[in-house]
Amino acid sequence: MNTRREFIKTSLAAGAAAAALPSLNLLAADAPASPDGAPDIITVRGEDRVAMLDRALQSFGGIGVYVKKGQKVGLQPNIGWDAPPERCANTHPTIVARLITLCLEAGAGEVSVFDNTCDFWEKAYKNSGIADAARAAGARVLPGHDESYYREVAIPNGVSLKSVKIHSAILDCDVFINAPVLKHHGGATMTACMKNLMGMISAPDRHFYHRNDLHQCIADILSVRRPDLNILDAFSPMTRNGPKGKTVADLDTTVKQLLVATDIVAIDAAASRILGHKKDIDHVRIAATAGYGRNDLGKLKIERVKLTA
Repeated sequence: MNTRREFIKTSLAAGAAAAALPSLNLLAADAPASPDGAPDIITVRGEDRVAMLDRALQSFGGIGVYVKKGQKVGLQPNIGWDAPPERCANTHPTIVARLITLCLEAGAGEVSVFDNTCDFWEKAYKNSGIADAARAAGARVLPGHDESYYREVAIPNGVSLKSVKIHSAILDCDVFINAPVLKHHGGATMTACMKNLMGMISAPDRHFYHRNDLHQCIADILSVRRPDLNILDAFSPMTRNGPKGKTVADLDTTVKQLLVATDIVAIDAAASRILGHKKDIDHVRIAATAGYGRNDLGKLKIERVKLTA
């Protein structure tokens, strides 16, 4: 039996309906550029996630380069799983809290935090530590499971994905900050910045991804909305049994890195190397070919910093 999304893809009548949907068209084909003088990617090694984040943002001129007074910030960490912080199935709450603090100090009018979770949302929000940390830092914590928060938009340049429902926290924000955790994924090979954007779309559309060329769909969404800033928690990346993991034995606790970039394709190309992949994962390659970012790491300016105690 065809799903609604499959029908949109295969039917001329539904295709016409999809074309009539509003389209964000927020970004041109070129990837967002780093500020003048900033690296394309920075990777910071250290023992303290907050210090690592502060140092990484320093190379980009600080959060104030991206967040201006009165602006609405949409912050999407990975909160997909009912797992405690030490399991690293979700973004670490200290990174989320620090980002909120920095945005508000820069003058943001509000910071909204959400993710469309895989496990029951209230347990994932609570047991990840993210909901409490985000509220304590001053953010609005929005549910990701409630379909009333989503609005459908067309994807004119989509190959497999022709329309999608996106959470209002992203549709209505002035600044979109993407803050996932790095880990193995059984279906997509890797969860990093591009894969994390599945958390901004409705549950039926996520199901469509998995049945209709997952890697292509992950790339297709970039033709409509890309984050202004990507912060990747690679402190203890999950190297097996992803995306939820089973125990801390699934983690590589020696990595201790945090990556920041404006180019979502470039940061994922770099992230795949951390997980030991010698060539680009399919969705990274597809997105680079489509012009949504760069994967030619040898030609990018990569700053590597190691913090000492």
